[in-house]
Amino acid sequence: MHAYLNSTALIVAAYVVAAVLFILSLRGLSSQETARRGNLYGIIGMAIAIAATLATNTSALDAAKFQPVLFAAIGGGAVIGAIMAARVGMTQMPELVALLHSFVGLAAVLVGYSLDRKEVPAFGLRIEIFVDVWIGAITTTGSILAFLKLRGSVSGRPLLLPARHFLNLAMLVGSITCAALYAKDANQTYLYAGTAIASVLGVHLVAGIGGADMPVVVSMLNSYSGWTASAAGFMLHNDLLIITGALVGSSGAILSYIMCRAMNRSIWNVIFGGFGAAPPKPVAKGEAPAPGEVQEIDATTLAATLKSSKEVIIVPGYGMAVARAQHAVRELTDILRKEGVNVRFAIHPVAGRLPGHMNVLLAEANVPYDIVHEMDEINADFPTTDVAIVIGANDIVNPAAEDDPTSPIAGMPVLQVWKAKLVIVNKRSRAAGYAGIDNQLFYKPVTKMLFGDSKDAIEKVVTTLKA
Repeated sequence: MHAYLNSTALIVAAYVVAAVLFILSLRGLSSQETARRGNLYGIIGMAIAIAATLATNTSALDAAKFQPVLFAAIGGGAVIGAIMAARVGMTQMPELVALLHSFVGLAAVLVGYSLDRKEVPAFGLRIEIFVDVWIGAITTTGSILAFLKLRGSVSGRPLLLPARHFLNLAMLVGSITCAALYAKDANQTYLYAGTAIASVLGVHLVAGIGGADMPVVVSMLNSYSGWTASAAGFMLHNDLLIITGALVGSSGAILSYIMCRAMNRSIWNVIFGGFGAAPPKPVAKGEAPAPGEVQEIDATTLAATLKSSKEVIIVPGYGMAVARAQHAVRELTDILRKEGVNVRFAIHPVAGRLPGHMNVLLAEANVPYDIVHEMDEINADFPTTDVAIVIGANDIVNPAAEDDPTSPIAGMPVLQVWKAKLVIVNKRSRAAGYAGIDNQLFYKPVTKMLFGDSKDAIEKVVTTLKA
């Protein structure tokens, strides 16, 4: 009995230590300078949590029977995870994160089903199982659709059905009905029906979100996965899972709210799949503006212009990530700063396909943290900027957000680069951005286009400056 109490105390202590490490991990991830340390805390905390969980077997017979299977599963998962992490590129990171969220949801669904099949659960446990499975199903299908959107397999345009709000409400009422019937009779049919409804709801919620808002969706799905884990913790009576899930769920929800405010979007639009959003008004026939003429610039001319400038702001976007141009951009930054040019970076909250995507890329290239600024910190400085360089960004610098009330991105705060004395836009072509709309910035009198792959184009500018 004494040995049992000691082992229980050790397991509880291990859970407490793991929970503290998870909190420190989240705190570390809030800053670029401490992100590596935060990741390390998370890894150590998860290792302790897994070890403590494996030590909670009820009997030696259970340990002998199930631990080899558990170790095989953990080992196999670790190998697969390591391979995926090693092979994934920075441009594929957002879709990988979305895919991993679906794994969390699927795990919750399977655990719920296993508890239901093991024996007839008590009334309270039936409620916990249904909630866990329902949230898990929404997370699974919503994350899979987000993965397909981010990968480009599915269009990024929002699917705004005429009766979408009624459909969401009907599915919510149907889910509550299934939950009540399952809790009352323990009939698995109602659990399966609730899972099916939640799966459709997850797809419909994410389908109603446009491409420009996908980073917020990824953040919200992260929150969903946390609440799924927390619900599983209640179901399994695991305190650490409850705490960890609550940390992930609340931090993801807060991040989503912050990003929505930065984009002038309602958090309800994200949660309820475009709730309150209306399709953009069609332009009457004959009113569509004809594409304007663009001005081009070459690397040699741009190098001379940059060298004679005093204030330069660089706006990175997804195109920089695709071309893996961050190291060339950092080299350009170093050369200009040695010439006495004040170079800074402007980061939009939803630049790229993932919250903090551009920050991670710049940190990877060792760009100094103190010259990387968020949109609110630097947007007012464009009127006094000699050159604003837009590298692979599109929707986040589109004046249509302010000038065109019929635009899908109308009302979204954007980086006002067109207020600079000169704007250089580096893109492969004049193709529309992820939101699928033309960018009027290309036709502004202050804008000049530097066409070509971002890495090649910036390297040519760097070569010219060195010469």
